[in-house]
Amino acid sequence: MYKIKTYNKISKIGLDFFDDKYTIGEEVENADGAIVRSASLHEVEFPATLKAIARAGAGTNNIPIERCSEQGIVVFNTPGANANAVKELVIAGMLISSRRVISGIEWAKTLKGNGAEVGKMVEKGKSAFGGPEIKGKSLGVIGLGAIGVMVANAANSLGMKVYGYDPYLSVKSAWNLTHNAVHIQDINEIFENCDYITIHVPLTDSTKNLVNANTIAKMKDGVRILNFARGGLVNNDDLKAALESGKVAAYVTDFPSDEVIGVDGVIAIPHLGASTPESEDNCAGMASKELIDYIENGNIVNSVNFPEVTMPRSGDHRICVIHKNIPNMLTAITSVFAKDNVNIENLLNKSRGDYAYTLLDVSSDNADTVAEDIEKIEGIIKVRVI
Repeated sequence: MYKIKTYNKISKIGLDFFDDKYTIGEEVENADGAIVRSASLHEVEFPATLKAIARAGAGTNNIPIERCSEQGIVVFNTPGANANAVKELVIAGMLISSRRVISGIEWAKTLKGNGAEVGKMVEKGKSAFGGPEIKGKSLGVIGLGAIGVMVANAANSLGMKVYGYDPYLSVKSAWNLTHNAVHIQDINEIFENCDYITIHVPLTDSTKNLVNANTIAKMKDGVRILNFARGGLVNNDDLKAALESGKVAAYVTDFPSDEVIGVDGVIAIPHLGASTPESEDNCAGMASKELIDYIENGNIVNSVNFPEVTMPRSGDHRICVIHKNIPNMLTAITSVFAKDNVNIENLLNKSRGDYAYTLLDVSSDNADTVAEDIEKIEGIIKVRVI
């Protein structure tokens, strides 16, 4: 029997992937796995039984990644599960930043009570809310992951010229990206050529304040910037100055902050990118399946702190070893099998940064003894037998 702790309300459709071997809920103690959405786990003390945490979403800023790695807790996310939901909101963001729809709606509300005169007032006042069509305009997509590719393809279908920038473009993304997109090598080409710029990269030390006074100066006058990735990617002070000068026509963000709320030209959306029932179902389902495969088979897919390791089962027992990525570790592990006279039927070892993961399949009644001996090796973090 396995235990799964939930830290937020998680989609029932997603949780239905767990069968009757699992107990699931917010009150679960000594859990084997956990699913979280937005709740912060930085102050949470994890039980020794915890093997993995799955974030039902892409970002993992609410999870103490390094502490989890040190404790041998695999952290998963669900890349692409909410991509369509975010894509649709990005397209909406482009439209409402161009056509001043929100301002027009708010102004129309003020006409209440004018009776038969409303129609005339509308015709007289509507010119204040005009704006350009997006067809024929250029869109720069910075970051061509699951969301960025979907945005690029949708914009292409709407008649936009799409420029894409991603120095780490995956083969999968390259296959999915429309052939009409111009894949550029220098991000400055986006700044210099695009009427709209949308950002889809993670927030790291290298991407923080990606949009700043220097990069804005390279942009076309009247550029419209969309940020549905992370608030820290844009320098708010530089952005406000550019809006005031007219250099930037509009800024659409899914990450409101005190600095930008109420600023003329800013459309602040309350982090609604993944707020669709379909997205919540998809994220919860992917998170559940990741936990199940790891707990029951030891396979790791979509982890943010350990390497991807998947191997078909070929023995009666599987020994899963999380360890430091240091020289001679694999030799030390396999020597235990020789000492205990246990044959290894299959083995897979991969590393990621300071950590590594090894799967070993055996057909022996001594698997538990082997695991106990492996635990004694310096640099071993966690060992379990499935």
